[in-house]
Amino acid sequence: MNSPLARKKIIQQTPMGRFGESHELVGTLLWLASEEASGFVNGTVIAIDGGFSAYSGV
Repeated sequence: MNSPLARKKIIQQTPMGRFGESHELVGTLLWLASEEASGFVNGTVIAIDGGFSAYSGV
């Protein structure tokens, strides 16, 4: 996504007001990798998007 206009539009619809960073995926990754923590979790989508999907109506 190189278009500054597209980037601005996404950021405006994201409650956190910024794009995420790769290190922010670590907590969810560790949770999913733990059989004890997430062993009964299946068939779900975990949005790590700064609130974009909840706020923008996606």
